[in-house]
Amino acid sequence: MKRAVVTGAGGAFGTAISAELRSRGWKVVGLDLSPGSSGDILPCDVTDDEAVVAAMEDAVGRLGGLDALVNNAGLGGPASAGSMPGDRVRAMIDVNLLGSWRCSSAAIEELVKSRGRVVFIASRMSFIGLPLGAAYGVSKRGVVAYADALRAEYGTHVKVTCVHPAMVKTPIHDATKEAGLNLEGFSTEEPLAGVVARVVEALESPKPKRDVAITRTGALQLAVARHFPGLVDRIVAKQLAKRVAAGELDGAEIAAPLRDRHGRA
Repeated sequence: MKRAVVTGAGGAFGTAISAELRSRGWKVVGLDLSPGSSGDILPCDVTDDEAVVAAMEDAVGRLGGLDALVNNAGLGGPASAGSMPGDRVRAMIDVNLLGSWRCSSAAIEELVKSRGRVVFIASRMSFIGLPLGAAYGVSKRGVVAYADALRAEYGTHVKVTCVHPAMVKTPIHDATKEAGLNLEGFSTEEPLAGVVARVVEALESPKPKRDVAITRTGALQLAVARHFPGLVDRIVAKQLAKRVAAGELDGAEIAAPLRDRHGRA
């Protein structure tokens, strides 16, 4: 029986990933800041070094070893690249990037023993910069850089994959909606089931890929972003100008300077 730890296990992605793995015969222990009443989820603040080490040791003890880690815990929300990084920005980077780093480092020796795998829930924004999404994009691009470094050091013994969803309708987007923004126009909605399927493939395939998109459209976008970044910049700029002109950002206070620069008071 394969054994996995899933972080952010109480959220939409984490719940679905854990359930699918269990249905396939995996033994799973989750980590989450708010574990609720589930006995399969341990309390863990991924921004706390000592808490991560303790929770990972507890999880590995319950599992009797470790074959896979799914770094899924994450925060979302808007942030302007032209504003000072506030508490929310620091929290996103701490949870999304450093949280993945902490959990991976706490699990890595067990994964070396089992010749296991690490999967990171990254994002299409790892490669494509979107307006007012600075913190999330920075954190996820950092996750990919960390995954590359982990692979460079441990790739002889541990397989490392980044899964890159576009927009999946989950509560992670609530903060963005509350700010008067939405991702429609910049991002194509993708199914949660597709994300789960790609994670399972990364964990069970004999030769998992290093970077995986959810859909064919997503794979095309990642390829274009990597090989033709200037083209992507022009597409994003054109789409932004169109949305500003249509008044789609009028209700968002965070977009006021952007509207001014585009001549829409």
